[in-house]
Amino acid sequence: MTAAPPTAEAPAAVLVYGVVAPADTVASDGPAHPDGALPEGSLGPDGEPLRLVTHDDLAAVVGGVSPQWRPGRADLLAFSAVIDTLARRGPVVPVQFGSLMADEQEVVDQVLVADEDRLRDLLASLAGKTQVQVRARYVEEAVLSEVVAVDPEVRALWARTRELPEGAGHGDRVRLGERAARAVAERAAQDAETILGVVGRYAVDAISRPVAGMDVLDVAVLLEADQVAALEDALEALAQASYRRLRIRLVGPTAPYDFVGER
Repeated sequence: MTAAPPTAEAPAAVLVYGVVAPADTVASDGPAHPDGALPEGSLGPDGEPLRLVTHDDLAAVVGGVSPQWRPGRADLLAFSAVIDTLARRGPVVPVQFGSLMADEQEVVDQVLVADEDRLRDLLASLAGKTQVQVRARYVEEAVLSEVVAVDPEVRALWARTRELPEGAGHGDRVRLGERAARAVAERAAQDAETILGVVGRYAVDAISRPVAGMDVLDVAVLLEADQVAALEDALEALAQASYRRLRIRLVGPTAPYDFVGER
Protein backbone atom coordinates (compact mmCIF):
# COMPACT_ATOMS: atom_id res chain seq x y z
CA MET A 1 0.00 0.00 0.00
CA THR A 2 1.29 3.45 -0.86
CA ALA A 3 -0.58 5.70 1.56
CA ALA A 4 1.59 8.73 2.18
CA PRO A 5 2.79 9.31 5.75
CA PRO A 6 1.03 12.20 7.50
CA THR A 7 2.82 15.53 7.65
CA ALA A 8 2.32 18.73 9.59
CA GLU A 9 0.69 20.24 6.49
CA ALA A 10 -1.59 17.27 5.74
CA PRO A 11 -5.21 18.20 4.89
CA ALA A 12 -7.88 17.87 7.53
CA ALA A 13 -9.58 15.06 5.59
CA VAL A 14 -9.42 13.03 2.41
CA LEU A 15 -12.26 13.08 -0.11
CA VAL A 16 -12.70 9.73 -1.88
CA TYR A 17 -13.86 9.79 -5.51
CA GLY A 18 -13.85 6.18 -6.62
CA VAL A 19 -11.93 2.95 -6.95
CA VAL A 20 -10.04 1.86 -10.06
CA ALA A 21 -7.60 -0.78 -11.19
CA PRO A 22 -4.57 1.43 -12.02
CA ALA A 23 -3.45 -0.71 -14.95
CA ASP A 24 -6.84 -0.14 -16.65
CA THR A 25 -6.86 3.65 -16.34
CA VAL A 26 -3.79 4.71 -18.32
CA ALA A 27 -4.80 7.69 -20.41
CA SER A 28 -6.46 6.86 -23.71
CA ASP A 29 -7.86 10.30 -24.54
CA GLY A 30 -4.93 12.56 -23.69
CA PRO A 31 -1.69 12.82 -21.71
CA ALA A 32 -1.47 10.71 -18.58
CA HIS A 33 -1.10 12.06 -15.08
CA PRO A 34 2.47 11.52 -13.76
CA ASP A 35 1.28 8.54 -11.70
CA GLY A 36 -0.13 6.92 -14.83
CA ALA A 37 -3.80 6.70 -13.93
CA LEU A 38 -5.36 10.12 -13.38
CA PRO A 39 -6.42 12.65 -16.02
CA GLU A 40 -3.99 15.52 -16.47
CA GLY A 41 -5.19 18.58 -14.59
CA SER A 42 -7.52 16.73 -12.19
CA LEU A 43 -7.82 18.90 -9.09
CA GLY A 44 -9.57 18.41 -5.78
CA PRO A 45 -11.85 20.91 -4.01
CA ASP A 46 -8.84 22.84 -2.66
CA GLY A 47 -7.08 23.02 -6.00
CA GLU A 48 -4.50 20.33 -5.27
CA PRO A 49 -3.90 17.50 -7.77
CA LEU A 50 -5.79 14.30 -7.14
CA ARG A 51 -3.75 11.24 -6.25
CA LEU A 52 -3.98 7.48 -5.92
CA VAL A 53 -3.97 5.48 -2.72
CA THR A 54 -3.21 1.86 -3.61
CA HIS A 55 -3.62 -1.58 -2.12
CA ASP A 56 -2.41 -4.49 -4.25
CA ASP A 57 -4.23 -4.16 -7.59
CA LEU A 58 -6.81 -1.62 -6.36
CA ALA A 59 -6.51 2.14 -6.10
CA ALA A 60 -8.71 4.84 -4.62
CA VAL A 61 -8.74 8.25 -6.29
CA VAL A 62 -8.59 10.86 -3.54
CA GLY A 63 -8.11 14.57 -2.91
CA GLY A 64 -7.40 16.53 0.25
CA VAL A 65 -9.90 18.97 1.72
CA SER A 66 -9.41 21.71 4.29
CA PRO A 67 -11.44 22.22 7.47
CA GLN A 68 -13.24 25.10 5.72
CA TRP A 69 -14.54 22.96 2.84
CA ARG A 70 -18.31 23.00 2.47
CA PRO A 71 -19.50 20.95 -0.52
CA GLY A 72 -21.67 22.73 -3.06
CA ARG A 73 -23.12 22.16 -6.50
CA ALA A 74 -19.89 23.13 -8.24
CA ASP A 75 -18.03 20.49 -6.21
CA LEU A 76 -20.61 17.85 -7.13
CA LEU A 77 -20.28 18.67 -10.83
CA ALA A 78 -16.48 18.58 -10.61
CA PHE A 79 -16.67 15.27 -8.74
CA SER A 80 -18.89 13.76 -11.45
CA ALA A 81 -16.59 15.07 -14.19
CA VAL A 82 -13.62 13.28 -12.64
CA ILE A 83 -15.55 10.02 -12.29
CA ASP A 84 -16.84 10.20 -15.88
CA THR A 85 -13.33 10.88 -17.20
CA LEU A 86 -11.99 7.90 -15.31
CA ALA A 87 -14.83 5.77 -16.69
CA ARG A 88 -13.74 6.61 -20.24
CA ARG A 89 -10.31 5.19 -19.43
CA GLY A 90 -11.39 2.00 -17.70
CA PRO A 91 -13.80 0.57 -15.13
CA VAL A 92 -14.44 2.68 -12.04
CA VAL A 93 -16.52 2.14 -8.91
CA PRO A 94 -17.78 5.60 -7.88
CA VAL A 95 -17.97 6.41 -4.19
CA GLN A 96 -20.85 8.49 -2.85
CA PHE A 97 -20.13 12.20 -3.14
CA GLY A 98 -18.89 13.72 0.11
CA SER A 99 -17.30 10.53 1.45
CA LEU A 100 -14.52 11.76 3.75
CA MET A 101 -11.79 9.79 5.50
CA ALA A 102 -9.45 11.03 8.20
CA ASP A 103 -6.32 10.13 6.20
CA GLU A 104 -5.02 7.86 3.46
CA GLN A 105 -4.47 4.95 5.84
CA GLU A 106 -8.19 5.00 6.64
CA VAL A 107 -8.93 4.94 2.90
CA VAL A 108 -6.86 1.78 2.60
CA ASP A 109 -8.40 0.13 5.65
CA GLN A 110 -12.05 1.16 5.26
CA VAL A 111 -12.41 1.17 1.48
CA LEU A 112 -9.79 -0.95 -0.27
CA VAL A 113 -9.09 -3.69 2.27
CA ALA A 114 -12.54 -3.94 3.86
CA ASP A 115 -14.26 -4.43 0.49
CA GLU A 116 -11.51 -5.70 -1.77
CA ASP A 117 -13.19 -8.87 -3.07
CA ARG A 118 -16.39 -7.07 -4.03
CA LEU A 119 -14.46 -4.20 -5.59
CA ARG A 120 -12.40 -6.56 -7.74
CA ASP A 121 -15.54 -8.37 -8.87
CA LEU A 122 -17.26 -5.07 -9.69
CA LEU A 123 -14.32 -3.72 -11.67
CA ALA A 124 -14.15 -6.95 -13.65
CA SER A 125 -17.89 -6.93 -14.37
CA LEU A 126 -17.83 -3.26 -15.46
CA ALA A 127 -14.90 -3.58 -17.86
CA GLY A 128 -15.92 -2.32 -21.30
CA LYS A 129 -19.32 -1.12 -20.10
CA THR A 130 -20.94 2.26 -19.57
CA GLN A 131 -24.21 3.72 -18.29
CA VAL A 132 -26.82 5.80 -20.04
CA GLN A 133 -30.11 7.17 -18.75
CA VAL A 134 -33.22 6.79 -20.91
CA ARG A 135 -36.09 9.13 -20.09
CA ALA A 136 -39.48 9.56 -21.74
CA ARG A 137 -42.21 12.11 -21.09
CA TYR A 138 -45.58 12.77 -22.68
CA VAL A 139 -46.52 15.90 -24.55
CA GLU A 140 -49.31 16.80 -22.12
CA GLU A 141 -51.84 18.30 -24.54
CA ALA A 142 -51.44 15.42 -27.00
CA VAL A 143 -51.84 12.60 -24.50
CA LEU A 144 -54.81 14.24 -22.77
CA SER A 145 -56.50 14.60 -26.15
CA GLU A 146 -55.92 10.88 -26.70
CA VAL A 147 -57.47 10.06 -23.35
CA VAL A 148 -60.56 12.19 -24.03
CA ALA A 149 -60.95 10.57 -27.44
CA VAL A 150 -60.79 6.94 -26.31
CA ASP A 151 -62.14 6.93 -22.73
CA PRO A 152 -65.94 7.39 -22.55
CA GLU A 153 -65.94 8.29 -18.84
CA VAL A 154 -63.29 10.97 -19.28
CA ARG A 155 -65.07 12.29 -22.37
CA ALA A 156 -68.39 12.58 -20.53
CA LEU A 157 -66.86 14.30 -17.49
CA TRP A 158 -64.91 16.67 -19.71
CA ALA A 159 -68.05 17.57 -21.65
CA ARG A 160 -69.95 18.27 -18.40
CA THR A 161 -67.29 20.49 -16.90
CA ARG A 162 -65.74 22.41 -19.78
CA GLU A 163 -68.43 25.12 -19.91
CA LEU A 164 -69.00 25.42 -16.16
CA PRO A 165 -67.94 28.61 -14.39
CA GLU A 166 -64.91 28.46 -12.11
CA GLY A 167 -65.77 26.82 -8.80
CA ALA A 168 -68.82 24.94 -10.14
CA GLY A 169 -69.00 21.18 -10.60
CA HIS A 170 -66.30 20.48 -8.05
CA GLY A 171 -67.16 16.79 -7.71
CA ASP A 172 -67.10 16.19 -11.45
CA ARG A 173 -63.82 18.06 -11.79
CA VAL A 174 -62.23 15.88 -9.10
CA ARG A 175 -63.49 12.70 -10.77
CA LEU A 176 -62.26 13.96 -14.14
CA GLY A 177 -58.77 14.59 -12.76
CA GLU A 178 -58.61 11.21 -11.05
CA ARG A 179 -59.88 9.27 -14.05
CA ALA A 180 -57.65 11.14 -16.48
CA ALA A 181 -54.61 10.48 -14.26
CA ARG A 182 -55.41 6.75 -14.17
CA ALA A 183 -55.84 6.69 -17.93
CA VAL A 184 -52.52 8.46 -18.47
CA ALA A 185 -50.78 6.06 -16.09
CA GLU A 186 -52.23 3.07 -17.96
CA ARG A 187 -51.00 4.44 -21.28
CA ALA A 188 -47.62 5.25 -19.74
CA ALA A 189 -47.21 1.64 -18.59
CA GLN A 190 -47.85 0.43 -22.12
CA ASP A 191 -45.50 2.95 -23.72
CA ALA A 192 -42.80 2.23 -21.13
CA GLU A 193 -43.02 -1.46 -21.98
CA THR A 194 -42.49 -0.63 -25.66
CA ILE A 195 -39.43 1.52 -24.93
CA LEU A 196 -38.00 -1.07 -22.55
CA GLY A 197 -38.38 -3.66 -25.29
CA VAL A 198 -36.04 -1.59 -27.44
CA VAL A 199 -33.65 -0.96 -24.54
CA GLY A 200 -33.59 -4.65 -23.68
CA ARG A 201 -32.02 -5.52 -27.03
CA TYR A 202 -28.85 -3.69 -25.97
CA ALA A 203 -28.81 -3.62 -22.16
CA VAL A 204 -26.67 -5.79 -19.93
CA ASP A 205 -28.73 -4.55 -16.98
CA ALA A 206 -31.35 -1.89 -16.32
CA ILE A 207 -32.79 -0.19 -13.23
CA SER A 208 -36.07 1.71 -13.49
CA ARG A 209 -36.96 4.62 -11.24
CA PRO A 210 -40.53 5.50 -10.24
CA VAL A 211 -42.31 8.03 -12.46
CA ALA A 212 -45.52 10.04 -12.11
CA GLY A 213 -47.58 12.64 -13.93
CA MET A 214 -46.55 13.03 -17.55
CA ASP A 215 -43.28 11.12 -17.08
CA VAL A 216 -43.37 7.74 -18.80
CA LEU A 217 -39.97 6.21 -18.09
CA ASP A 218 -36.72 6.88 -16.25
CA VAL A 219 -34.33 3.95 -16.53
CA ALA A 220 -30.59 3.57 -15.95
CA VAL A 221 -29.08 1.24 -18.54
CA LEU A 222 -25.79 -0.63 -18.32
CA LEU A 223 -24.49 -1.70 -21.72
CA GLU A 224 -21.33 -2.43 -23.63
CA ALA A 225 -19.71 0.87 -24.59
CA ASP A 226 -19.70 -0.07 -28.27
CA GLN A 227 -23.51 -0.48 -28.20
CA VAL A 228 -24.36 3.09 -27.17
CA ALA A 229 -24.63 4.37 -30.75
CA ALA A 230 -26.87 1.47 -31.76
CA LEU A 231 -29.21 2.07 -28.82
CA GLU A 232 -29.28 5.78 -29.60
CA ASP A 233 -30.24 5.07 -33.22
CA ALA A 234 -33.00 2.65 -32.17
CA LEU A 235 -34.46 5.14 -29.70
CA GLU A 236 -34.24 7.94 -32.28
CA ALA A 237 -36.34 5.87 -34.68
CA LEU A 238 -38.92 5.27 -31.95
CA ALA A 239 -38.90 8.95 -30.97
CA GLN A 240 -39.49 10.07 -34.55
CA ALA A 241 -42.46 7.72 -34.88
CA SER A 242 -44.09 9.13 -31.73
CA TYR A 243 -42.76 12.69 -31.53
CA ARG A 244 -46.22 14.32 -31.48
CA ARG A 245 -47.09 12.67 -28.17
CA LEU A 246 -43.86 11.47 -26.60
CA ARG A 247 -40.37 12.83 -26.02
CA ILE A 248 -37.55 10.30 -25.54
CA ARG A 249 -34.07 11.30 -24.38
CA LEU A 250 -30.84 9.40 -23.91
CA VAL A 251 -28.44 11.00 -21.41
CA GLY A 252 -24.83 9.91 -21.19
CA PRO A 253 -22.67 7.93 -21.39
CA THR A 254 -21.60 8.29 -17.78
CA ALA A 255 -19.87 6.21 -15.17
CA PRO A 256 -22.01 3.29 -13.92
CA TYR A 257 -23.30 5.10 -10.82
CA ASP A 258 -26.47 2.97 -10.54
CA PHE A 259 -24.73 -0.39 -10.85
CA VAL A 260 -22.14 -0.39 -8.07
CA GLY A 261 -24.29 -1.15 -5.03
CA GLU A 262 -23.89 0.79 -1.80
CA ARG A 263 -20.22 1.82 -2.06
